[in-house]
Amino acid sequence: MNWQDNLIEDASGIGELLDATRRIAVLGIKTEAQSYQPAFYVPQYLVSAGLEVIPVPVYYPEATEILGQRVYRRLVDVPGEIDLVDVFRRPHDIAGHVEDILAKQPKAVWFQSGIRHEEAAETFARAGIKVVQDRCLMVEHRYAKRP
Repeated sequence: MNWQDNLIEDASGIGELLDATRRIAVLGIKTEAQSYQPAFYVPQYLVSAGLEVIPVPVYYPEATEILGQRVYRRLVDVPGEIDLVDVFRRPHDIAGHVEDILAKQPKAVWFQSGIRHEEAAETFARAGIKVVQDRCLMVEHRYAKRP
């Protein structure tokens, strides 16, 4: 398989990925105190849609739970498999998370709207991890799940 096949850019590929996704780690999630920010209300939507959300905040060292779920500081510390890592980090901060993501080996990595990192995307794709860039998971999930 060509590694570029792991770069998902079309609606059917996104739909297939979402159909196979049940467990999402949210890297860079915000706390309830920042409920007006996408890094909180997107994961909140995912929970309301019946998906399991695992909070992996970068800041907020005092937070032990977000959205009623235990907080993990690194992806590799999350028990069990992860279907998708939803990334809420600025592009220049992503390189600092590549090793942690690779070590966890999720099935997919999703860079939220406005976030692209071609080097990291290629690294993940070459490792067999599907990658979506610069798209909102909430918007795409709502669109894919329309009747």
